[in-house]
Amino acid sequence: MKQTSIVVKNETGLHSRPADLFVRTAKLYQSTVEVAKGEKKANAKTILKVILLNVCENDTITLTADGPDEDAALEDLRSLVESDFTKINPKVQI
Repeated sequence: MKQTSIVVKNETGLHSRPADLFVRTAKLYQSTVEVAKGEKKANAKTILKVILLNVCENDTITLTADGPDEDAALEDLRSLVESDFTKINPKVQI
């Protein structure tokens, strides 16, 4: 199991389009991926759960992945969030 923390710089946080891209990226991996804000946790592959975390600009989120491709999953999600949702994995269909 691996874990990393990231500050969300997107002005809308993890809502609507950013949440959609986040979930689509998480679904590319076999590993279980969880996103947490404070004490609240959600399955990173479920858009409604991610949106209900109410992640806003400058909030810190913690990503946890567990499985055969956990490193790649965390790296891809970290890259997506840190790029302000512009560095999208080419496998994600938009």
